[in-house]
Amino acid sequence: MTIENSSPYFKRHIFFCLNERKNNEASCAQQGAQAAFDHCKQRVKALGLAGPGQVRVNKAGCMDRCAGGPVAVVYPEGVWYTYVDQADIDEIVESHLQNGQVVTRLVTPEHLGR
Repeated sequence: MTIENSSPYFKRHIFFCLNERKNNEASCAQQGAQAAFDHCKQRVKALGLAGPGQVRVNKAGCMDRCAGGPVAVVYPEGVWYTYVDQADIDEIVESHLQNGQVVTRLVTPEHLGR
């Protein structure tokens, strides 16, 4: 099936890894990922960016980038971010999700995997 002149349901998705490892390995959940997800969701709603044709904030399990954790990824651009605090999340929301500008200082280095 071919869909012509179709626009995506959401302009952008941001996925937050919320994975928690049970064997004491480092994981995003241990580094405040749930609080960051909650803050991002609140900021997106407060700025009127949520909903069809705009932004969707999603939870994800392990995205296999643990060495850079905590991590989030924005699609459709496929930009991976490592963040530290709410100020970083605010910058990602306002710069990338709202205005389409990548926050270079928070981009996860390409070589960091698990």
